[in-house]
Amino acid sequence: MSVTSDEAARPSPVPAEKPAGQPAPPPAPRRPSGLAPLLLRLHFYAGVLVAPFLVVAALTGLAYTLTPQLDGLLYDRELRAAADGRPARPLAEQVAAARAAHPEGTLAYVAPGEAGATTQVVFSLPELGERQHSVYVDPYTAEVRGTLTTWFGYTPVRTWFDDLHRNLHLGAVGRHYSEIAASWLWLLALGGLALWWRRQRDGRARLRRLLLPELSARRGVRRTRGWHASTGAWLVVGLLFLSATGLTWSRYAGANFGSALDALDARTPTLSTALTGAPAPAAGGGHHDGAGAAPAVVADPAAVERVLRIAREHGLTGPVEIAPPADASSAWTVEQVDDAWPVRKDRAVIDPAAGTLLARSDFADWPLLAKLSSLGVSAHMARLFGPVNQVLLAALALGLLCVVVWGYRMWWQRRPTRTGRGALVGAPPVGPGAWERLPTWAVLGGVPLVVALGWALPLFGLPLLAFLAVDLVVGGLRRRRTGRAVPTSPAPAGR
Repeated sequence: MSVTSDEAARPSPVPAEKPAGQPAPPPAPRRPSGLAPLLLRLHFYAGVLVAPFLVVAALTGLAYTLTPQLDGLLYDRELRAAADGRPARPLAEQVAAARAAHPEGTLAYVAPGEAGATTQVVFSLPELGERQHSVYVDPYTAEVRGTLTTWFGYTPVRTWFDDLHRNLHLGAVGRHYSEIAASWLWLLALGGLALWWRRQRDGRARLRRLLLPELSARRGVRRTRGWHASTGAWLVVGLLFLSATGLTWSRYAGANFGSALDALDARTPTLSTALTGAPAPAAGGGHHDGAGAAPAVVADPAAVERVLRIAREHGLTGPVEIAPPADASSAWTVEQVDDAWPVRKDRAVIDPAAGTLLARSDFADWPLLAKLSSLGVSAHMARLFGPVNQVLLAALALGLLCVVVWGYRMWWQRRPTRTGRGALVGAPPVGPGAWERLPTWAVLGGVPLVVALGWALPLFGLPLLAFLAVDLVVGGLRRRRTGRAVPTSPAPAGR
């Protein structure tokens, strides 16, 4: 007899009467699609595995925000000069004093001191590589205040903390840690926000619940999750900013970003310094803006004075860097280096012999992406808004550390504690294979997007591919183990 006929001949069971006043049983929960479980599982694994990189980045970034104050404490004599109402000495005299104190090397650039700062006269030496010797001169007495080995104008202590944050003093290999952190930070922030938003069922109070922890919850994982998620919601914009700006100068994603700028013709405009009108070589990208290679000619200190005067006459005010020509057929360049808002980053090419301005590039005329990239880097490095920028970055770093700590605490609080089934930490949310239950529309739209992201952010794509592969293997092994256990289980008694 077929199953259908057998079922038809079987009498239908009579439902038992429901006692009066007893509430109806709740409807069976709908089986969720694979999208939310996959996001939850990915957020969990990324949080557990990437969080150590985020902790290191937050701690080193927090330390870096203090470098302006450390510079003031350690290098006050070199960096500061008291005006006391005295007029500044001629810049040519200051450069000559620096050259007398440091006869080696070639002049790279001069940063005239103003507003209580010393004049910085920078010399390049082949044995220093990217680093240079900076001689600090009191602009009011032309006295040499000291010499430091600098990197793009950075003092030794700031250079040390910058290297610590970028690569842990491990060179190119160490840069992988910061790129992994930046590549995954945006997904953790957005994914966590989406998961927390999804938990808030009441639309009228959703925003309030999104931004405030569940203070009514008892001590336990629910209360910890409230602090973890609501703090992340407050920080999400800042974390996205740190992720985006950190990726712009990372090793692999940064190279792809540079290629995109080239394709869109959105680089910082180059200026020709050739006196004959020949085009200048294209400027390369770097972690900082600043002087390029060391010039090959001996710069006349008197020419520095004339170049500065012409630059001021053409509106290049504030802090500037004056770079001598690379050779006899090139002109001098002057660049504004004021990173405080509103920024001043105009540049000019000047011929001091003729007393003329040959070319000019104003920050207002830069491509939009070039502007945003420059402003983003300045803000990421706590230079854009002065002390306010430092406070905001420090708050972001401390908030991120709190979010990570609460995340690990949730992992520990969810661990099984019953006798015989205890565990050191909690199990991952949702079983493996959640990605296999994705709806068709998510697969068709998500796969090309993930492939594009993996290409643009290699240290996001490779770990994600590894996660999916491990999840697939674990799911397959679990299904095989379950399938083998069924036939060998003992039959029920009485059968």
